[in-house]
Amino acid sequence: MNFYSFGRWISRVSQHPVTRSFQRTMATAGEGSGSDSTGKLNRLASEKSPYLLQHASNPVDWYPWSEEAFSVAKRENKLIFLSVGYSTCHWCHVMERESFENPDIAKIMNANFINVKVDREERPDVDKVYMTFVTSVSGSGGWPMSVWLTPDLKPIYGGTYFPPNNRYYGHPGFTELLVSIASQWKEDEGKFKESGKKIMEVLDRTSRLSLSAQSDLPGEEAIARCYAQLSRSYEPQYGGFGESPKFPQPANFNFLFTYYALNPDQDDAKKSLEMALFTLKKMDQGGIHDHVAQGFARYSTDERWHVPHFEKMLYDQAQLTCSYLDAYVITGQSRFAEVVKDILTYVTRDLSHPCGGFYSAEDADSLPTHDAKEKREGAFCVWTYEEINQLLAVPVKEGHDTTLANVFCHHFSVAEGGNVNPYQDPHDELKNQNVLIEHSSIEETGEEFGLSEEECKAALTKSCQILYDIRQKRPKPHLDDKMLTSWNGMMLGAMARAGVILGEKSYIERAIQAADFVKTYLFKDGLLLRSAYSMEDGQVSVGSCLEGFVDDYAWMIRAFLNLYEATLDTSWLELAEELQDKENELFWDTQEAGYFMTKAGDSSILLRIKEDQDGAEPSANSVSVGNLLRLSPLLDRADYREKAEAIFQLFAERLNKIPIALPEMTTALLIHKKHPVQIILAGKKGTDATQKMLQAVHGHLIPSRVILLADENHESLLYNRHSSLRHYHPKKPDETVAHVCQNFRCSLPVSNPEQLEETLNNPCFVVE
Repeated sequence: MNFYSFGRWISRVSQHPVTRSFQRTMATAGEGSGSDSTGKLNRLASEKSPYLLQHASNPVDWYPWSEEAFSVAKRENKLIFLSVGYSTCHWCHVMERESFENPDIAKIMNANFINVKVDREERPDVDKVYMTFVTSVSGSGGWPMSVWLTPDLKPIYGGTYFPPNNRYYGHPGFTELLVSIASQWKEDEGKFKESGKKIMEVLDRTSRLSLSAQSDLPGEEAIARCYAQLSRSYEPQYGGFGESPKFPQPANFNFLFTYYALNPDQDDAKKSLEMALFTLKKMDQGGIHDHVAQGFARYSTDERWHVPHFEKMLYDQAQLTCSYLDAYVITGQSRFAEVVKDILTYVTRDLSHPCGGFYSAEDADSLPTHDAKEKREGAFCVWTYEEINQLLAVPVKEGHDTTLANVFCHHFSVAEGGNVNPYQDPHDELKNQNVLIEHSSIEETGEEFGLSEEECKAALTKSCQILYDIRQKRPKPHLDDKMLTSWNGMMLGAMARAGVILGEKSYIERAIQAADFVKTYLFKDGLLLRSAYSMEDGQVSVGSCLEGFVDDYAWMIRAFLNLYEATLDTSWLELAEELQDKENELFWDTQEAGYFMTKAGDSSILLRIKEDQDGAEPSANSVSVGNLLRLSPLLDRADYREKAEAIFQLFAERLNKIPIALPEMTTALLIHKKHPVQIILAGKKGTDATQKMLQAVHGHLIPSRVILLADENHESLLYNRHSSLRHYHPKKPDETVAHVCQNFRCSLPVSNPEQLEETLNNPCFVVE
């Protein structure tokens, strides 16, 4: 049997005696009827992952992904049911409530399968292998992911969310699938095993990337096509790429800003800038932006960025920090800087461990009241019209009839009866509720009520603080306090950039604290670990010390590069080089080039996959090629540039045909085509003069720049790699002199930030 014939089973399922018995039980038990009546904990109770711990009281006899589970499956000759999700996943919660907490469904699962639960964020390698299978079968993927495996881990059927029975939403019911698959396995396990073997052969063949026979690297054609594909998918009314649901897609912004920065006079580059800026403005105004408690939600369910999926992910906060920083650097508009500060306020307040690490996410679901029995999506964030008017019933100022509520409701589109389109609320969780969204500027709102812009802004700020204080009294959503190395790398790198661009020393200090956290807890014997966990006593545990994957290395290398550029402390550059060499050792494909997600040697991972798409998180190959191009001129490592070019060639067909799938890698291709701009600062590290010059450099978006410090420390890494630095000296002991060079030609040296600004603003700053 193969997975294409599985549909034929379903027609027989409803008549199966076990299924019919279960349906009678469901009719009386009700949806999600319960947790284990015995109160016993399963094996997941000893795990560290918040997601696995959420399922520790299920009546399902869960195993973690382990040799123990695989051995039992082989010994008892049972199929494995693999369930993959993450702790802030809304539909994961739904499937748990409907199926995994139901003792009758659990009996079927326990009797017929070895049930394995995996946190996709903790084990992206497991998730990637079986998501490749699921998307191949169904054409789409998502979480929770549900896959049935043979005892030797080969997939034979799978999907995402399954309702408890086939009366739900027109999908096959989970119970019916369990019964049918168990029956078919007992009747003819040989066909299953043969099917699983063939499936893996197909997946192995189709998931491989091979070096292109063509000798030329991708070039202008790939760049032009990426712009054209983004332009075609751009939605001009509300911004964004594609229709609803709308995702932020920061990798797209990175390409568009880089394309503009390198080609500011081209019409299509100007259009790139317009698309990016307009989208970021609309996102800022929309409900995807939490106007009361800061930060951004995962995505918008509608085309207007209004009704979000309310979970907040660390990787979104990190990447959007960089997007809004780029917007600020290019335009100088203070609002973009305010959004950056808004995001970082949320992260430092709500996603930070006292020891310096960053937590992973906040859930979308929470209890609407402390005595409520069921959680609702968005309950923590939304407001009724009556609540707003009651809480903000004070005058804006003395002698003025206008209340804070009047101003707030107008500005944030609060409506009696709620402002959520019912079509965006299929489960009536947001009925009569308001999701805050701005449809006018502060100036326009002020004019509506006869207030100055300053008075209006003060009224809105005061209102948001009142509502924030009220929200803190509501039941809070679940916090996933797992600390992933890759996401911590994203965030500390973004924090470092924000610190130097905005001149906020506290951000750089917070980034260094996070980097020290990584060095203390997540860097062992020259290897990165995958994750650390917050304990109840405030301490940190690294659990089973699972080794890091390629994305952990890629993002931490980028983070250390950003820290070096923000501080000019070469110890971070040395760490970046050390990790880059380790990444090359562990993950580089010596046969075909590029980076595998996993290192060799884990027999439970049936495919070593190279990610070939920049999704919510850019792929490790895309991030790595950018790192290699930055490190090569910094460290005089020609081998790094050669590896970058090998990656471009490996992905040449994809870059030439559908570069929109790899916007981060296409951004690196843009940079590769330009000669690096060397900015040499001759002066002492950490002095006021050097910091001002450094901030002037970061005040310009120069994607191909290389910042070198000539500080007379002839024993340093940079002097060791660049003997020419010995020729650069400040004229006076307390000054810093800047030299801007490209393609072996340099501008005249300048000795103050204003002169450096003038040099960098001149498109012809390099002398002929």
